[in-house]
Amino acid sequence: MTEKPTMIAFQDVHKYYGDYHALRGITATIKAGEFFSLLGPSGCGKTTLLRTIAGFEGISSGAVMIDGRNMAGVPANQRPTNMVFQSYAIFPHLTVGENVGFGLRRAGLTKDALAARVGEALDMVGLKGYGARAAHALSGGQRQRVALARALILKPKVLLLDEPLSALDKKMREQMQVELIRLQRQVGITFILVTHDQEEALVMSDRIAVMFEGEIAQLADPETLYRRPNSRKVADFIGTMNFLPASILSETGGKLEVEAQGFGKVTLEAEQAPGAASGEGAAVGFRPETLTILFEGQTATDRESMATIEEVVYYGDMTYYDVRLDGTEKPIRISMRNVFGRPVLDIGARTRVAWSPGALVLFR
Repeated sequence: MTEKPTMIAFQDVHKYYGDYHALRGITATIKAGEFFSLLGPSGCGKTTLLRTIAGFEGISSGAVMIDGRNMAGVPANQRPTNMVFQSYAIFPHLTVGENVGFGLRRAGLTKDALAARVGEALDMVGLKGYGARAAHALSGGQRQRVALARALILKPKVLLLDEPLSALDKKMREQMQVELIRLQRQVGITFILVTHDQEEALVMSDRIAVMFEGEIAQLADPETLYRRPNSRKVADFIGTMNFLPASILSETGGKLEVEAQGFGKVTLEAEQAPGAASGEGAAVGFRPETLTILFEGQTATDRESMATIEEVVYYGDMTYYDVRLDGTEKPIRISMRNVFGRPVLDIGARTRVAWSPGALVLFR
């Protein structure tokens, strides 16, 4: 596969607000045609970084490059970018078509050419025929589509999305996630999404930059972030991760011998310890779906441990069990799909738990 060219490059970007260090040496690249997400908790710097691309925020040092050009001194309205804001910023007194075509009002287009561009943009976001409708009469999902059409009609090289789905209800948000993925593939331009929603980032992104305190903690594809987080902090932020204390017995030939509480001695590959030593003490991490409760007649394909059920949370399609493995100090969470004929266990029940060393990640 041909390597995609770089569309955005951050070169040691720093941003200060007085004494507050908002961005701390950001160095990263975003490829042309990539769906890229900036993910992190509130106040981590992700929106500030997005606004440096748009030109709404200056930087204190470093460089922001777009399509090979340094953006120093280039105002927002001259950058090949457009932004969809969290609030959508729809003009309620205008029609849908007038909202979508607002940015082209000074482009010198004929009335027919403008109508054609508006119609094309509305069709792109699934609002064909909505041009004459009053903007104030739209649902939240429809307003979001109008905001997208208004941004895309200007044909930017980069579309910036500042938490555009946060105001929608769960069902509409999930629907719009799929719509945005489809739209990005259709138009083929670079999408950069800011979100604090881990699931949203995992579902939509080609790559994700996880940010904490003005720095990128890890930049990787969704599967790598989920399966091989490079620190306990990233692991704890992305989805649900169990942790159990561990000690490293030896490290030779690309393998680590580890004593893990509840699991005993296990051998891990070097790739299962992707992060540098943190000085916080070693622990093994593992996702709830990587362990399996064994019911009567079932046998483990790899390892097996005894445990006691301490809590049961039934979700219909899934049951989440908090179980305490023998020899451990705190419970871990296991998720089990409720397939036909599988019972839901009671609190206090003794059970066997199947697991594999390959599912463990070592943090040290």
